[in-house]
Amino acid sequence: MRKFDAVIFDLDGTLLNTLDDLADSCNIALSHFGYPKRTLDEVRRFVGNGLGELINKALPEGRANKDYDSVLAFMRKIYAVNWNVKTTAYKGIIELLEGLAAKNVKMGIVSNKPDAQVKELTNVFFDCRIEEKNAVGENEAKGIKRKPAPDSVFEVMKNLGVKKTRAVYVGDSDVDILTANAAGIPCISVCWGFRSKDFLIEHGATCLVEKPDEIFSIIGVD
Repeated sequence: MRKFDAVIFDLDGTLLNTLDDLADSCNIALSHFGYPKRTLDEVRRFVGNGLGELINKALPEGRANKDYDSVLAFMRKIYAVNWNVKTTAYKGIIELLEGLAAKNVKMGIVSNKPDAQVKELTNVFFDCRIEEKNAVGENEAKGIKRKPAPDSVFEVMKNLGVKKTRAVYVGDSDVDILTANAAGIPCISVCWGFRSKDFLIEHGATCLVEKPDEIFSIIGVD
């Protein structure tokens, strides 16, 4: 029996491997202002809370650094161009989305990336599977606070016309667990993303999957 009518996905580390493009853009910005580059593993630990937090962690002294605002603005400019150079969907994700669509499961995306880039990535990788209006990114100017605030989840649920009792969240990080909890919906934590299985368990994960197709049985549409 179907347990949920809608699945709300995190983007980075869950549907798409965006790490290389994020790391490259971050390092271009750091180098431009004369700061040392960060390794891929360092950037992996820094992502999940938006570009502002990424630069806060990557830049020496973080937000206290006199160049913080300039480095962040430069990275936003670079990433706006380089967001789809090395980014790819994780293995099995397209098949997962197609399978859910075939079962008439509603789908949406929430992310701490800039809203415009979330919509661009959705159109490029998930065209006809997830509608642009159901992909919501960082947009505090419109009153939608970034995760772990539940605002983006509520916005997507409203767009999908689904109640929280019939929705489930899928993500790869501690931020996603907190977001799902704040929204009052269950969370499926994926083990192929930016955080390890042990890390997820330490941060409260109660339902974990190793492969995308495991999600079918959890939702009840296999």
